[in-house]
Amino acid sequence: MNLLDHHGGIYTDYYQLTMAQGYFLSGRADTVSCFDYFFRENPFNGGYVIFAGLTDVLEIIENLQFGGDTLEYLKSLGFRDAFLEYLRSFTFRGTITSAREGEVVFPLEPVLRVEGTLIQSQIVETVLLNFLNFESLIATKASRIKMAAGGRRVVDFGLRRAQGLGGIHGSKAAIIGGVDATSNVYSAFHSGFPVSGTQAHSWIQSYGDELAAFRKYAEIYPDRSVLLVDTYNTLRSGVPNAITVAKELEQSGNRLIAIRLDSGDLAYLSKHARQMLDQAGLSYVKIAVSNQLDEYVIRSLLEDQGAPIDVFGVGTRLITGQTSAALDGVYKLSMSDNIPRLKFSENYTKLTLPGVKKIYRFTDDQGLFYADAVALEEESVPEIIFHPYFAEQRSALQRYSSEPLMKTVMKEGKVLVRSSAQQSAEYAKERLSRLAAEHKRFENPHIYKVGITEQLMHLRTKLVDEFHQK
Repeated sequence: MNLLDHHGGIYTDYYQLTMAQGYFLSGRADTVSCFDYFFRENPFNGGYVIFAGLTDVLEIIENLQFGGDTLEYLKSLGFRDAFLEYLRSFTFRGTITSAREGEVVFPLEPVLRVEGTLIQSQIVETVLLNFLNFESLIATKASRIKMAAGGRRVVDFGLRRAQGLGGIHGSKAAIIGGVDATSNVYSAFHSGFPVSGTQAHSWIQSYGDELAAFRKYAEIYPDRSVLLVDTYNTLRSGVPNAITVAKELEQSGNRLIAIRLDSGDLAYLSKHARQMLDQAGLSYVKIAVSNQLDEYVIRSLLEDQGAPIDVFGVGTRLITGQTSAALDGVYKLSMSDNIPRLKFSENYTKLTLPGVKKIYRFTDDQGLFYADAVALEEESVPEIIFHPYFAEQRSALQRYSSEPLMKTVMKEGKVLVRSSAQQSAEYAKERLSRLAAEHKRFENPHIYKVGITEQLMHLRTKLVDEFHQK
């Protein structure tokens, strides 16, 4: 679903291109490098992130180029002719190693690394951060909403409230995070997942008579009618008229699928609507609700208020990732010219991890995730990990099984691994089921162990000491 066509090269920040030109003019165009993608905090005060956006990033990078009109534009900005000629034949020829899309990941671990020349790695930074940060945020929000809904159906209604074209990839990310369908026809068409929708208040208002509007809708869609019952008075007219049409559908051999509530006290109205439907012999008619829902509202409706709701349509708070405006993912240099690099900071928690690295995940005898170890690429499976900032805190790993979390997904600029949104969603569901409940609770989740190996810790300390000696 690449919207960038021939302009992918300039889907970037200006300074990426000025730095790329600087590398070119200083004779460093072919200097090898490694960059890490990671984030420092979980969004929503939660305990995990669902990693999403990888498939879109790989597609864009594989096809990234600078067309003739973009080169003319860059020339107008003052870029040198020699550099523009270099960009004319530019393609990304590096290697990307990553966790799988849909993986459950945690702060401070480099879940994706880019190895290539300095120019190549610099040019792809912005698009990589743009897609990974946004889609991971929305996929994580979707997983929380789906968790609150239990086994009930959740539909993404967010397109009209999304930030412009971000709604396209937001809907895809919501599917990866666990929602069952989307109202977004464009995304459903391009990614092949289920599309869903009901009817608008305007349909009913355009008739002036609610019952007539319901009847005509059921006549046109006899096998998939969902009636919006709150245009006028939910319990006095909406539900009674829906019951009338449901009975008429039964006579023609069809069934009303559901009614939808979009305003008012959803717990109160759903309870009374359920009672009215059941008394009419319509226990099979489901109740769908929408209107400013999120994981907390859904949890309250179901657990605190006992609302008999079957389907949730979630829009604004899903597609905009409320209440976290963004995932704070960053992209940091960890190696150049085959020398480990470190970003120094007076704040020790802002020190980056040097070198080319990988991640091992450790699992207990019940199949639940126990800890992740960040190791240097040449290291074997570690037996002990250390807290990234407090070396006195450590965890022994000998009695846990391990698996590598990352694999090569792009080599020499060609994508090696492709997955659909549905495949990523199934993977996310399976992996999330192996995360202990204490990491998934909404209030004060238990912090998942992410540690570094002794060898990596010593390398970082060595570079810090060298910095202080300068």
